[in-house]
Amino acid sequence: MNGYVLAIDQGTTSTRAIIFDKNRKVVGTSQREFQQIYPQSGWVEHDPEEIWQSVVGTCQIAIDNARIEAGEVAAIGITNQRETVVVWDKATGRPVHNAIVWQDRRTAATCQKLKKQGLEKRFTRKTGLLLDPYFSGTKLAWILDKVPGARKRAANGELLFGTIDSFLIWRLTEGKVHATDATNASRTLLFNIARNEWDDELLDILRIPRAMLPEVKDCAANYGSAAASLFGAAIPILGVAGDQHAATIGQACFEPGMFKSTYGTGCFAVLNTGSDMVLSKNRLLTTIAYRLNGKTTYALEGSIFIAGAAVQWLRDGLKIIGSAPETGKLADQADPSQEVYLVPAFVGLGAPHWDAEARGAIYGLTRNSGPAEFARAALEAVSYQTRDLLDAMRKDWKSADAKTVLRVDGGMVASDWTMQRLADILDAPVDRPTILETTALGAAWLAGSKAGIWPNRREFAKTWERDTRFTPKMDEKTRKRKIAGWKAAVRRTLTS
Repeated sequence: MNGYVLAIDQGTTSTRAIIFDKNRKVVGTSQREFQQIYPQSGWVEHDPEEIWQSVVGTCQIAIDNARIEAGEVAAIGITNQRETVVVWDKATGRPVHNAIVWQDRRTAATCQKLKKQGLEKRFTRKTGLLLDPYFSGTKLAWILDKVPGARKRAANGELLFGTIDSFLIWRLTEGKVHATDATNASRTLLFNIARNEWDDELLDILRIPRAMLPEVKDCAANYGSAAASLFGAAIPILGVAGDQHAATIGQACFEPGMFKSTYGTGCFAVLNTGSDMVLSKNRLLTTIAYRLNGKTTYALEGSIFIAGAAVQWLRDGLKIIGSAPETGKLADQADPSQEVYLVPAFVGLGAPHWDAEARGAIYGLTRNSGPAEFARAALEAVSYQTRDLLDAMRKDWKSADAKTVLRVDGGMVASDWTMQRLADILDAPVDRPTILETTALGAAWLAGSKAGIWPNRREFAKTWERDTRFTPKMDEKTRKRKIAGWKAAVRRTLTS
């Protein structure tokens, strides 16, 4: 049997295609960045056609780089930026508007209106989410309201809605399959995660026609096949999961109490709560971690909008670094007597504050503050925000282990300085795995296990390997002082 698996990792700033062999080793890769579109302040869009071309192009190159034929690929797994919305014409497959990205804040007023109507508790009880522009539902409603004729066409069954995975599946299968998985569905504000179905009451509130919505499948399931015309052979699509869910799987966090955090553009911390659907009292999200063989595993999640994006700001906005790897070395040179705090609310604050109107701020500057202090503040902000999430998770779910070990992945984890500071602020061990491509690996495992060529859950978990464990070295007095300073900075930044 063919032993290769193709993972499509469609992210916020780039698309990657990775070929894994039967031993789960990477044998071919390709990556392509695409344009970030900012029509006005707080708005973020992508061109779905550019994303589509990036997927096809990177897949073709990855197959070539692996020196294999498409017919040797047993399955495709897809993982994607979540909450990003696409609406397309059912007949032509052409989008009716740019994709509205998860970072986009244009529906903040809509969310406030719904809150004032007393509807947030209803949405939270059913979806585990809060009323925030972050999620897909209000973005979809915006497209239907603002694109001329869209609402009428949707009601007539002419338009389809999907997150990026659905759009890619539709295109890959040449319009034969309109589907998503339970994890992506759980981020739309439209999916009842207790009943595992689209919720008619929520659809009515947002005036969204049910006919637009994709079929919801398990994460490991048959999603049709990529057309032979694309890569030279028809390849079954057998795994789909939103990026943070795929990373949870790739980190083998299959047992309740296991905790992972991904540090990319944003930061997303996920705590496996097993069969317990824990509704947060501390403004975290309750979400579907994954659904396999019809069985749902839940999680608590904390979403931080800005993590690695703060380093990009240092590079592209302030121009005080030339590349991201310089940041840790620069932070290490910072004056220890200065307490500079960056609250990176460039697009609002996520969990546990959920303040869409907050904006970035920096505190504690002196005449001696310079690039080193800015770099340290940007990296430390990630640690403080993660600590806020972990504290909230422990309050919400009493089964959470006080001695939690955090498994990490994403671009920022390559920095030893950042990971050590993370362990210091959390007062908990931080494990960096040998395989850092955990998001793509999770998607590949879903597809490979469904194809019968990769091991089952238990055996896959045994293959997880730690590269480095970072243990706390900071004394308790210093830790408490620094955390208190962070909390004061956040209080000053919040708008209410």
